[in-house]
Amino acid sequence: MSEPRTPILQFGTSRFLQAHADLFFAQAEPPLAVTVVQSSGDAARAARLAALAAPGGYPVRIRGLDRGRAVEQELRVDSVRRTLSTASDWPALERLFCEQVEIVISNTADAGYQPQPADLDPTPSQGMSFPAKLAHLLAARFHAGARPLQVMPLELVPENGRVLKARVLEILRGNGMPAAVADWVAGLGFANSLVDRIVSEPLEPAGAVAEPYALWAIEAAPGIIAPCNHPAVQMVPDLEEIERLKLHILNLGHTALVDFWRRSGARPGALVRELMDAPEGAALLALYDAEVIPGFAQKGREPQARAYLAATLDRLRNPFLDHRIEDIAQNHTQKAERRIAAFLDWIGPGGPATPQLHAIVERARA
Repeated sequence: MSEPRTPILQFGTSRFLQAHADLFFAQAEPPLAVTVVQSSGDAARAARLAALAAPGGYPVRIRGLDRGRAVEQELRVDSVRRTLSTASDWPALERLFCEQVEIVISNTADAGYQPQPADLDPTPSQGMSFPAKLAHLLAARFHAGARPLQVMPLELVPENGRVLKARVLEILRGNGMPAAVADWVAGLGFANSLVDRIVSEPLEPAGAVAEPYALWAIEAAPGIIAPCNHPAVQMVPDLEEIERLKLHILNLGHTALVDFWRRSGARPGALVRELMDAPEGAALLALYDAEVIPGFAQKGREPQARAYLAATLDRLRNPFLDHRIEDIAQNHTQKAERRIAAFLDWIGPGGPATPQLHAIVERARA
C-alpha cells in the first residue's frame, strides 16, 4: 500500500484541534489530508494518537444552539491519515516535512513556546520547545532544496504568527546554523490567526463534543493563503475587529456574569446557562443593550457587534454545556482589566455613559 500524501502537518493532538481544524479539513472542498505530530512525547496519549488515524475516522458531536434552534449531530472526521511522534519518529517526520508538507499548523498551548535549555543544541532532541523543533525541520527543508511553505499557529497568543516566527529565527541565529537558513525562513509566511470554538469534553479514545459556533480568522498578508475552503475559515484584513468583538462581548459578558453572580450570593455550582435564565442574565442583557452595544456603535461597529452578540447569546444559553461560573471567576481582577477596563479605554471618555461597567471594574479592583 502506498503512503498517503498529506499536505497538512499538524503539531498537537488536542481535542480542540480534533473538533476545529481537523474537522474543517474533512469538510473542505476538496478535503485535505493531515499528518498529526505529537510533540510532547507523552506515552500516556498513545491510544489517542492511534485512534486519530483509525479507519473511518473519529466522532465529533456538535451540541448547542444555532440562531436559537437546538442542534445535536455527530460528524465523522477522517482527515487524519497518519500520526507521528517527535520522540520516536524524527527521521520519518523530517522526510515528510521536506517532501510533502505545504502548510504547518500548531496548537501546542502557550507553554509550547516557552524556551527550553536544549533549544540551542546543534541537533534536534525531545527536550526542545516546539519552536526549536520547527526550526530544525525548516533547516532540513532548506538544505533539501524544497519550496517554501506556510506556517499557521493556532495558539491563543496575540500575533501568534509573528511571535512564532521571531522565536524560530532567534533559535536559528543562536545555534550556529548558516545565515542563509535564517534568511530563507525570514521570507516564509507565518500567519497571524484567531480561533474560537468551545470544545467542552473529549470522547475516548479520540473525538470531542463541541458547540455549533466555530471560527478560524486569518490575517491577510503577502504570501498567506487560506488553508482550505470552509465557512468557518475567514481571511480578514485585520484581526483587531474580531479580537474586539470576542474580548468585549463574549469575554466581557462572562466577567460581568461573575460580578452579578457574586453580588447575588455566589451560589456554588451555578452554570452559565442557568444564570442566563435568572436575574443575572437579565442584568447582562440590559448591560449589553445600554452600555456595550452603544460603545461599539460609537466606533462605527454596531452592525458587527449586534450580529456577534446574537451568536454569543446562543453560546451562553447552550443547553448542553455545563460551564461553571466558578471556573470563569478565576483571576477575576485580571480578566476585568483586560475585558472591561480595556473596553472603557477603547471607547474613551467621550463615549456613551457606562456606569455599570465602571462599577464592575471598581468592585474587581477592590
